[in-house]
Amino acid sequence: MRLRIALLSAFALAIGFLTGLPGRAQAQGDPWKAAQAAFNQGETYYLSGKFDEAADHFKKAYEARPMPQFLYNIAASFHMKGKKAADPASYDKSAEYYARYLTEAPNAKDKAQVEKTIAVLKAEAERLRAAAAAAATQPSDPTTPPPPPPAPSAEIEQLGEIKYRGLVVIESEPQGANIYIDGKEKGPFAQTPWSGSMDGEFQYLVEKRGYKSKEGRTAADPSKLLLLQIVLSEEDYLGWLEIKSNVPGATIYLDDKNVGPIGKTPYSGNFKPGKHKVWIEADGYETTEHDIEIIAGEAAEITSTLKGSPVGYLYVRGPGIESSSIYLDGKLLCERGPCRKPVKEGRHKVSVRRSGYKPYTTTIEVQAKTELNLKAELAKKPGRGDAVVAYVFAGLFAGGGVYLGLQAQNLEKELEDAVANGNPPLDQNDPRFDRGKYFAIGANAAYGVAGLLGLAAIYYTFRDKGRPSIGVVDVRALTLVPSVGPNYAGLNMETSW
Repeated sequence: MRLRIALLSAFALAIGFLTGLPGRAQAQGDPWKAAQAAFNQGETYYLSGKFDEAADHFKKAYEARPMPQFLYNIAASFHMKGKKAADPASYDKSAEYYARYLTEAPNAKDKAQVEKTIAVLKAEAERLRAAAAAAATQPSDPTTPPPPPPAPSAEIEQLGEIKYRGLVVIESEPQGANIYIDGKEKGPFAQTPWSGSMDGEFQYLVEKRGYKSKEGRTAADPSKLLLLQIVLSEEDYLGWLEIKSNVPGATIYLDDKNVGPIGKTPYSGNFKPGKHKVWIEADGYETTEHDIEIIAGEAAEITSTLKGSPVGYLYVRGPGIESSSIYLDGKLLCERGPCRKPVKEGRHKVSVRRSGYKPYTTTIEVQAKTELNLKAELAKKPGRGDAVVAYVFAGLFAGGGVYLGLQAQNLEKELEDAVANGNPPLDQNDPRFDRGKYFAIGANAAYGVAGLLGLAAIYYTFRDKGRPSIGVVDVRALTLVPSVGPNYAGLNMETSW
């Protein structure tokens, strides 16, 4: 009998254990689904003012996936309940969960604000308890309705309405992949797994050595939970290249500089197999060139040591600079302004030119580790109407001179032909003599006037009237500023205005 009972008990336990396994395995295997469902339910309760229920569901989300933002949402739920009901116990719980949030997110951007909130909540809880204790000492009147809960203090009101927070989570299989947001120009944003707050549409790229990259575009809502789970497949066709330099943020070009830069140091990514040329350059440093061969399935690395040269910076700005071209020593420096470029130490000639405006040209003296701020104000070119009028009259008088000259030549030829044909000697009072003389004198006079008007037209064309273009030069010293990132450390030059 005992044996039978024992066997039945063991069988029942085995059945219970086996039937319980799938549910537990599913909960453990897909914790984000549980967190998502709990978060969504907590959001619904929070928006409807049911803060106890909201806190419970945010706790369930935290139990499924222990993320600091869920602790913040629990604290926010108790915070709003305390404010709504003047409940010191809720303020205590809110301060507790805010503190836990800071413990698990010690580098949170809102750390100072949350610490201030904790202090305000603790003070409010003490104020409410003191008010309740004072009210308890007063004689009670059964016919008098209980007083309404105390209004929140001014400090609580200054904190405003607390909103729960959404969360963006980016995970990959395998983990440790680089995350790039809105292009690779700014370098890696983070590594998987990553979680934090984002707002709006963004493009992401997840990349890991030896695996195919995955990219896409999505939109984040600061009040929603967004989960990106990315599975990377192995890549045996491409090779991996890491590019580093002693100057963080140096510009990288690959194979053809006319195509534009592919990113900034530090940089890593998959590349097609074969031979490649890499240029690395930074303002104030000599450009380095590297020839490298990428082999499929293997990793390569370029470490560039950029050497500084004695340069300063020229920064050209001013009204209408967006439509102006800047030249340095006769060569185009910037097709459009504003223009900030490194310039070698020494004397240089700078020109700012714009169609329809007088150019501005000046000579500058560039010193190392300085920045010349040139503010150019170009003046409009004056109209040339007076020159046009002079050219027109010069042409008219020149045309008149040609006409009169031809008439004089025709009369002269007519008289010569008459003499050659043996006609009687011509009468000296023949009017053709006087007419030819007058035509010749008129032609010479017209040519003279045309010449004077032509000289005047040339003068009007090239004379500089109106105010000239002007410029103001200011010199500032550059300072070295430490620059530290997750994968680099170095110095950057900086100036302030």
